[in-house]
Amino acid sequence: MFNWFKKVLGLGEASGERARNSKGHFVKDDPKTPNVNEAYKDGKTPKRKRKPAAKKAPAKRGRPKGSKNKK
Repeated sequence: MFNWFKKVLGLGEASGERARNSKGHFVKDDPKTPNVNEAYKDGKTPKRKRKPAAKKAPAKRGRPKGSKNKK
């Protein structure tokens, strides 16, 4: 489908913008409606972002821990 057509119908990705009540507080999701998430303005829950993999620490150099030539 065309991107503009998706925007008109609301078929695009979730915006991630939270809904607020008249006092400015966040609105919670109603568990009685499984297909709509009231906590977000467009009613869709955004996908979670993956965390990047942790880098492995470089090998340490120097005298080994069990070295016999300690003073």
